[in-house]
Amino acid sequence: MNFSQRFFREFADPSTWSGTVFYAVGFFIAALIASHGLRLAVNHLVERHGGDDIDLTSITFFAQVVRVGIYLTAAVLYAGLIPPLHSLGTALLAGVSIASIVVGLAAQTSLGNLIAGFTVVLYKPFRVGDWLRVTAPGGVETGRVERLTLGYTILRGDDGRTIVVPNNVMASQITVNLGRHERPIRRDTPDI
Repeated sequence: MNFSQRFFREFADPSTWSGTVFYAVGFFIAALIASHGLRLAVNHLVERHGGDDIDLTSITFFAQVVRVGIYLTAAVLYAGLIPPLHSLGTALLAGVSIASIVVGLAAQTSLGNLIAGFTVVLYKPFRVGDWLRVTAPGGVETGRVERLTLGYTILRGDDGRTIVVPNNVMASQITVNLGRHERPIRRDTPDI
Protein backbone atom coordinates (compact mmCIF):
# COMPACT_ATOMS: atom_id res chain seq x y z
CA MET A 1 0.00 0.00 0.00
CA ASN A 2 1.50 3.32 -1.02
CA PHE A 3 1.68 6.47 1.06
CA SER A 4 -1.36 8.23 -0.52
CA GLN A 5 -3.66 5.24 0.00
CA ARG A 6 -2.51 4.84 3.58
CA PHE A 7 -2.87 8.58 4.25
CA PHE A 8 -6.39 8.71 2.74
CA ARG A 9 -7.47 5.57 4.57
CA GLU A 10 -6.21 6.99 7.88
CA PHE A 11 -7.55 10.48 7.10
CA ALA A 12 -11.05 9.21 6.21
CA ASP A 13 -11.27 6.68 9.05
CA PRO A 14 -13.89 8.02 11.49
CA SER A 15 -12.17 6.38 14.46
CA THR A 16 -9.08 8.61 14.09
CA TRP A 17 -8.79 12.27 15.13
CA SER A 18 -8.18 13.37 11.56
CA GLY A 19 -11.22 11.41 10.36
CA THR A 20 -13.35 12.86 13.15
CA VAL A 21 -12.39 16.41 12.15
CA PHE A 22 -12.76 15.61 8.42
CA TYR A 23 -16.32 14.33 8.87
CA ALA A 24 -17.25 17.16 11.26
CA VAL A 25 -16.21 19.74 8.67
CA GLY A 26 -17.94 17.76 5.90
CA PHE A 27 -21.27 17.47 7.72
CA PHE A 28 -21.13 21.12 8.80
CA ILE A 29 -20.49 22.31 5.24
CA ALA A 30 -23.28 20.05 3.92
CA ALA A 31 -25.70 21.48 6.51
CA LEU A 32 -24.64 25.04 5.62
CA ILE A 33 -25.22 24.38 1.91
CA ALA A 34 -28.64 22.81 2.55
CA SER A 35 -29.62 25.67 4.86
CA HIS A 36 -28.45 28.28 2.36
CA GLY A 37 -30.32 26.48 -0.44
CA LEU A 38 -33.49 26.52 1.64
CA ARG A 39 -33.07 30.24 2.33
CA LEU A 40 -32.59 30.95 -1.39
CA ALA A 41 -35.68 28.89 -2.26
CA VAL A 42 -37.80 30.75 0.31
CA ASN A 43 -36.51 34.14 -0.90
CA HIS A 44 -37.26 33.13 -4.51
CA LEU A 45 -40.77 32.05 -3.51
CA VAL A 46 -41.42 35.35 -1.72
CA GLU A 47 -40.07 37.41 -4.63
CA ARG A 48 -41.96 35.39 -7.24
CA HIS A 49 -45.36 35.41 -5.53
CA GLY A 50 -45.06 38.69 -3.66
CA GLY A 51 -46.04 39.35 -0.08
CA ASP A 52 -49.77 39.52 -0.86
CA ASP A 53 -50.23 35.99 -2.21
CA ILE A 54 -48.53 34.04 0.59
CA ASP A 55 -48.45 34.14 4.37
CA LEU A 56 -44.95 35.40 5.17
CA THR A 57 -45.26 34.55 8.86
CA SER A 58 -45.97 30.88 8.15
CA ILE A 59 -43.30 30.61 5.45
CA THR A 60 -40.66 32.15 7.73
CA PHE A 61 -41.65 29.99 10.69
CA PHE A 62 -41.59 26.72 8.75
CA ALA A 63 -38.31 27.66 7.04
CA GLN A 64 -36.72 28.18 10.45
CA VAL A 65 -38.06 24.85 11.69
CA VAL A 66 -36.64 23.07 8.63
CA ARG A 67 -33.27 24.82 9.05
CA VAL A 68 -33.05 23.60 12.67
CA GLY A 69 -34.02 20.13 11.41
CA ILE A 70 -31.18 20.23 8.85
CA TYR A 71 -28.58 20.95 11.53
CA LEU A 72 -30.04 18.38 13.93
CA THR A 73 -30.03 15.74 11.19
CA ALA A 74 -26.40 16.52 10.38
CA ALA A 75 -25.48 16.25 14.08
CA VAL A 76 -27.28 12.93 14.52
CA LEU A 77 -25.72 11.46 11.36
CA TYR A 78 -22.27 12.65 12.46
CA ALA A 79 -22.73 11.17 15.94
CA GLY A 80 -23.81 7.88 14.39
CA LEU A 81 -20.76 7.76 12.10
CA ILE A 82 -18.07 8.47 14.72
CA PRO A 83 -17.55 5.39 16.95
CA PRO A 84 -16.94 7.27 20.24
CA LEU A 85 -20.14 9.23 19.67
CA HIS A 86 -22.42 6.22 18.97
CA SER A 87 -23.85 6.37 22.48
CA LEU A 88 -24.45 10.12 22.06
CA GLY A 89 -26.28 9.47 18.77
CA THR A 90 -28.45 6.87 20.46
CA ALA A 91 -29.20 9.32 23.29
CA LEU A 92 -30.09 12.04 20.76
CA LEU A 93 -32.50 9.70 18.99
CA ALA A 94 -34.06 8.73 22.31
CA GLY A 95 -34.33 12.43 23.19
CA VAL A 96 -36.12 13.13 19.92
CA SER A 97 -38.55 10.31 20.69
CA ILE A 98 -39.28 11.70 24.13
CA ALA A 99 -39.61 15.24 22.74
CA SER A 100 -42.12 14.03 20.13
CA ILE A 101 -44.24 12.45 22.88
CA VAL A 102 -44.15 15.69 24.90
CA VAL A 103 -45.07 17.77 21.84
CA GLY A 104 -47.86 15.32 20.99
CA LEU A 105 -49.34 15.61 24.47
CA ALA A 106 -49.01 19.40 24.46
CA ALA A 107 -50.66 19.68 21.04
CA GLN A 108 -53.37 17.11 21.72
CA THR A 109 -56.24 19.51 21.03
CA SER A 110 -54.67 20.84 17.83
CA LEU A 111 -53.90 17.33 16.59
CA GLY A 112 -57.46 16.26 17.48
CA ASN A 113 -58.82 19.15 15.40
CA LEU A 114 -56.55 18.18 12.52
CA ILE A 115 -57.64 14.54 12.53
CA ALA A 116 -61.29 15.54 12.96
CA GLY A 117 -60.86 17.85 9.93
CA PHE A 118 -59.76 14.87 7.85
CA THR A 119 -62.74 12.90 9.21
CA VAL A 120 -65.19 15.63 8.25
CA VAL A 121 -63.68 15.87 4.77
CA LEU A 122 -63.71 12.09 4.36
CA TYR A 123 -67.30 11.44 5.52
CA LYS A 124 -68.77 14.73 4.20
CA PRO A 125 -71.63 15.31 6.65
CA PHE A 126 -71.80 18.82 5.19
CA ARG A 127 -70.23 20.88 2.41
CA VAL A 128 -69.33 24.51 1.91
CA GLY A 129 -72.58 26.39 1.33
CA ASP A 130 -74.76 24.16 3.55
CA TRP A 131 -76.73 25.72 6.39
CA LEU A 132 -76.01 24.04 9.73
CA ARG A 133 -77.55 24.22 13.17
CA VAL A 134 -74.92 23.65 15.87
CA THR A 135 -74.87 23.86 19.64
CA ALA A 136 -72.65 26.63 20.98
CA PRO A 137 -71.98 27.73 24.57
CA GLY A 138 -74.50 30.56 24.10
CA GLY A 139 -77.19 28.27 22.69
CA VAL A 140 -78.14 26.90 19.29
CA GLU A 141 -76.53 28.75 16.35
CA THR A 142 -77.46 28.59 12.68
CA GLY A 143 -74.98 29.45 9.95
CA ARG A 144 -73.82 28.74 6.42
CA VAL A 145 -70.53 26.87 6.03
CA GLU A 146 -68.05 29.35 4.56
CA ARG A 147 -64.83 27.43 4.94
CA LEU A 148 -63.53 24.16 6.29
CA THR A 149 -59.91 24.45 7.40
CA LEU A 150 -57.70 21.77 8.92
CA GLY A 151 -58.52 22.95 12.44
CA TYR A 152 -61.84 24.78 12.29
CA THR A 153 -65.16 25.03 10.48
CA ILE A 154 -66.11 28.63 9.76
CA LEU A 155 -69.84 29.41 9.65
CA ARG A 156 -71.51 32.71 8.74
CA GLY A 157 -74.59 33.24 10.88
CA ASP A 158 -77.86 34.40 9.37
CA ASP A 159 -77.29 37.68 11.25
CA GLY A 160 -73.81 38.11 9.66
CA ARG A 161 -71.74 36.92 12.63
CA THR A 162 -68.80 34.59 12.12
CA ILE A 163 -69.07 31.34 14.07
CA VAL A 164 -65.81 29.41 14.46
CA VAL A 165 -66.28 25.79 15.54
CA PRO A 166 -63.33 23.44 16.20
CA ASN A 167 -63.42 20.40 13.91
CA ASN A 168 -63.33 17.95 16.84
CA VAL A 169 -66.60 19.54 18.06
CA MET A 170 -68.09 19.32 14.54
CA ALA A 171 -67.14 15.63 14.35
CA SER A 172 -68.47 14.74 17.79
CA GLN A 173 -71.65 16.76 18.27
CA ILE A 174 -75.04 16.36 16.67
CA THR A 175 -75.19 18.80 13.78
CA VAL A 176 -78.38 19.46 11.83
CA ASN A 177 -77.74 19.99 8.12
CA LEU A 178 -80.50 22.28 6.84
CA GLY A 179 -79.42 21.93 3.22
CA ARG A 180 -78.25 24.41 0.63
CA HIS A 181 -81.31 26.64 0.26
CA GLU A 182 -80.74 30.38 0.59
CA ARG A 183 -81.97 30.90 4.14
CA PRO A 184 -83.06 28.30 6.66
CA ILE A 185 -86.80 28.11 7.14
CA ARG A 186 -87.55 29.14 10.72
CA ARG A 187 -90.16 27.04 12.48
CA ASP A 188 -90.32 29.17 15.63
CA THR A 189 -93.86 30.34 14.93
CA PRO A 190 -96.69 28.04 13.99
CA ASP A 191 -98.13 28.26 10.47
CA ILE A 192 -101.51 29.98 10.37
